[in-house]
Amino acid sequence: MAKKKDYYQTLGVEKTANEKEIKQAYRRLAKKYHPDANPDKNAEARFKEINEAYEVLGDAEKRARYDQFGSAAPGGFPGGWQPGGGSGGFTNVEDMGESPLNDIFDSLFGRRSGRGTTRERDRGGFGGFSGQPIATAGQDIEQPVTISLREAYAGATRIVTKGDRKIKVNIPAGANNGTKVRLAGEGTPGFSGGADGDLYLVVDVTPETGFERQGDNLTVDVRVDWAVAMLGGEAEVPTLDRPVKLRIPAGTQSGRKFRLTGKGMPIMKKPGESGDLFARMLITIPEHLTPEQRILAENLRDSLL
Repeated sequence: MAKKKDYYQTLGVEKTANEKEIKQAYRRLAKKYHPDANPDKNAEARFKEINEAYEVLGDAEKRARYDQFGSAAPGGFPGGWQPGGGSGGFTNVEDMGESPLNDIFDSLFGRRSGRGTTRERDRGGFGGFSGQPIATAGQDIEQPVTISLREAYAGATRIVTKGDRKIKVNIPAGANNGTKVRLAGEGTPGFSGGADGDLYLVVDVTPETGFERQGDNLTVDVRVDWAVAMLGGEAEVPTLDRPVKLRIPAGTQSGRKFRLTGKGMPIMKKPGESGDLFARMLITIPEHLTPEQRILAENLRDSLL
């Protein structure tokens, strides 16, 4: 005589357990003993027992028949289930619809659909488990990295430590806030032959005193004394490379901008090209005048009125 199976004991629940409690117990045990997640040689057999128990207790009609007759119910259970046999102890995913098993596959293998991927169905789904783990890609990782605006202008390098390895990473010239630098295969390892994930360095650029950045363009303030602004002359304009001379026309007003083409930030996707630098004029005047200078200034003022 076949030994009577205690499905309640298999799932670790009381006979008075409700549907939710049975479902939760099944989910917990199925995740723990699934052969693709548990390398123990006895995991597959234990998983079959858990699946068999839930197939009965998770169905109200089958559970009622089991409670009356036990696992050796005459004629088996409604729906064709034969304890310990039939489908080999595995339930076909296609037949279960929205069952807890779908959620288990989601957490174990990253599956996005409750009906299973094409590859899973080609391999027989859960019901056709072949004993071979399903290849799953590793996860991508993001890691922040901070550089200065001058480093962003010229390009920079950083050292990333991975275990006992040190990886030199080149950050391209023109990088901006949010730029991502990809290190292929340096994310979390794949599972069962799946590809390793990638590591992305996410760039944060710190400001540079005196410079404002708008995309690939820069703006810098240039202080010009009142005589040069009024009479014309030259002013020295700072850049992120080296200072350049700018011709200032007579009558230049404070706040006026002059465009220096190609003196801005390098454009990442256009090698050899750069944005523009805008030199904004700030007119300065003497803070202190001698009595003689004040008289001259007043005479000039009166002559211009």
